[in-house]
Amino acid sequence: MAHTSDEKKKLLTRVNRIQGQLEGIKKALEEEQECSNVLQQIAAIRGAMNGLVLEIMEGEVKFHVLNPNAKANSPEARAAENLVRVLRTYLK
Repeated sequence: MAHTSDEKKKLLTRVNRIQGQLEGIKKALEEEQECSNVLQQIAAIRGAMNGLVLEIMEGEVKFHVLNPNAKANSPEARAAENLVRVLRTYLK
């Protein structure tokens, strides 16, 4: 999944941040905070999860779907970039 140790560290940092956000929701529920506050926190987690999904999907496309020998301006590379751009738009 992570193709370099830097990517692995970045993905794990995202997961740790999401875990912290989940703990925040748990605390908000335990403290019976306002629904709007909890919903806002849920929306933030959804955005963070979408970012994580995008990172992993982009790596999948670039390292497992696209031929590693494809030239940067090849039709395949342009199609892969278009797919990633569409995913990025969809997941925002």
